[in-house]
Amino acid sequence: MLTAAVGTVESTRIWSRPELGLHAVLNANGAVRLGTPGQDWARLVPLVEVTATGHGRLWSGERFIETAIGDRMVYRDHETVQDGNRERTTIRLADPVTGLVAEITLEADVDSGFLRARVRLVNEGAEPLRLESVTTLTLGGISSNVAEDGLDGLTLHWADNDWLAECRWRQAELRDQVVPLSRSAHGHEGRGCFERYSQGSWSTGRHLPVAALTDRNGNAWLWQIESSAGWRFETGEREGAAYVALFGPDDAHHQWQHTLAPGEDFHTVPAVLVHAETGGLDAAFGTLTDYRRGIRRDHPDHRTLPVIYNDYMNTLMGDPTTERLLPLIEAAASAGAEVFVIDAGWYDDDAQGWWDSVGAWEAAPNRFPGGIQEVLDAITKNGMTPGLWLEPEVVGVRSPLAHTLPPEAFFRRGGLRVTEHGRHHLDLRHPAARAHLDEVVDRLVGEWGVGYLKLDYNINIGPGAENGTESAGAGLLGHHRAHLDWMAGVLDRHPQLVLENCGSGGLRMDYAQLAVAQLQSTSDQQDPLRYPPITAAAATAATPEQAAVWAYPQPDQTLDEIAFTLTGPLLGRIHLSGFLNLMNDEQFDLVRSALSVYKDLRPEIAAAHPFWPLGLPGWEDEWIAHGLRGQESTYLMIWRREPGSGGRGTVLGRDDDRNSSADTDRRLTVPHLRGAHVHPTVLHPTTAAATVEWDASDGKLTVSLPRANTAVLLRLSPVSSE
Repeated sequence: MLTAAVGTVESTRIWSRPELGLHAVLNANGAVRLGTPGQDWARLVPLVEVTATGHGRLWSGERFIETAIGDRMVYRDHETVQDGNRERTTIRLADPVTGLVAEITLEADVDSGFLRARVRLVNEGAEPLRLESVTTLTLGGISSNVAEDGLDGLTLHWADNDWLAECRWRQAELRDQVVPLSRSAHGHEGRGCFERYSQGSWSTGRHLPVAALTDRNGNAWLWQIESSAGWRFETGEREGAAYVALFGPDDAHHQWQHTLAPGEDFHTVPAVLVHAETGGLDAAFGTLTDYRRGIRRDHPDHRTLPVIYNDYMNTLMGDPTTERLLPLIEAAASAGAEVFVIDAGWYDDDAQGWWDSVGAWEAAPNRFPGGIQEVLDAITKNGMTPGLWLEPEVVGVRSPLAHTLPPEAFFRRGGLRVTEHGRHHLDLRHPAARAHLDEVVDRLVGEWGVGYLKLDYNINIGPGAENGTESAGAGLLGHHRAHLDWMAGVLDRHPQLVLENCGSGGLRMDYAQLAVAQLQSTSDQQDPLRYPPITAAAATAATPEQAAVWAYPQPDQTLDEIAFTLTGPLLGRIHLSGFLNLMNDEQFDLVRSALSVYKDLRPEIAAAHPFWPLGLPGWEDEWIAHGLRGQESTYLMIWRREPGSGGRGTVLGRDDDRNSSADTDRRLTVPHLRGAHVHPTVLHPTTAAATVEWDASDGKLTVSLPRANTAVLLRLSPVSSE
């Protein structure tokens, strides 16, 4: 331990990670705070902040820092365990008033710039304690160091998320969101902050649980909260510097309370913080991508990246039959697909429609006169893995299961069963609910030979489930933890099975889910001209090898239109659809060519790092670029959209000329290749009439796309100076 002065406070350093620019310090009163070196103690935030009924905040407002319990917490001890490059430190604090003990676990990789945090709370007191909020990670003292005001020069980045409009990144000067209040004149900090949080059971139905602060010198602080239930982050000002606080569910935003009886404990959801000292967001997302790869379940799918055909999007749209499927199966196999998924509707024989009658997951005889096994066998005989769509957590109100399963197997609030959009919601903490789903999956996989399940989730059930005296938010967190355990159990029994995570597209796109599931559906977007900004930003939400993007070429499209939709998924995971069986030879060859290109480059995807030469895309940008930095080559995808089709003007904070519709050329900076001799190659499509020039001295690539609504995939391969 190292003793030093932090501001005007004598303190002892009990934990330090130089590669992160972070240390935890202990003052003479026993308080512990986490921050950047050299910061004034007053700028730092207590290592854990807790509110409980009867123990609120010391300064009332919208912020959930400066809590009474957090202020009272004093150091008990700490220990560090080294496991290879991983270092795990647990710091224990105790509140002398309530007897609440906090065990804060900080896990870091000495070769990487990330810090993962979790908190365990234990009630060592004599009375129950009703928790209302608890941080997983707090950090203070973030400063731009370019002005006396530490918030000047800091830029805030966050992502809005919605159905059909996922991964829409925004940026603003932090000072515009957290305005100066002349603190010296009032003697208090402000009461507000910038916050984003989830609502209900769609964890990303409003925003991604990912955000960042950057400065003008290339520093980036990037964070991620790993929760399929409630989550919240806030950032604001503390003594002229920025702070960040990361939470799971809380009472104010998620109706979450958790009563800890004496001797009981509670574990927060995990969160991770990434710090990049140079390279800005691109470098930080590269580290976060590696971190995500390290926490997820190991699975062969992440190494093989098979091409997936799904019959739904802009094709059968939930109306499959044997007659319609067999020609598509043959065409998909001929094009190069390796998995064929029968999407929604395969169980539907109901004249009133299937939406509110699902739950049994039995094949519909009228759709498959020879049985669904005939179709599944046809998929296998064509060299592909058969897949099915499933929405496991719901039971339609007209399903017999709504009456045969016990009432306790469903979400209830106020003693009444919850209904949303014609569905009830299973509570997977109940053994009958879990046994039902285990029987379904074991039948589909073990008896039918299904090797791929698309697990959808199309309702937002609200704050959660009340089981006895528990709060709705605690019920939602409990269900989601049981849901993740159920998924892990399925994969334990069927280790080759691939699980796709889908929530009406990307509305449950979080790394609680993606640490278990192999793929993530990025969107339900059906307009190929609207998909590029989602595609380009998808690597901010999921690793490239987990981010599945639709490509839906159709026989009534031009070659440019077919090439455009096929380009999107080539740096991630392909969800191919479309009536391939009705295409002419030239159209079909273009599909086959795109899949061939993908199979050649996919070995590099699973270790590559994403980057954005034009910055993270705006929803209306005409020019969009997304790249992958692989071990052998750099790959770059560029879209040019026509004004009015998906692009109209500029985005706040971006250069005025970057989206000019009059330009057919765009210059892109590729910093990691500056000074390198590079050979640019157009991989797809060769019909785009694209030209490319590389300026090694400036590290800039000039791309010409003479026709609007076209896209191109490039490979930049280093060559020797000779």
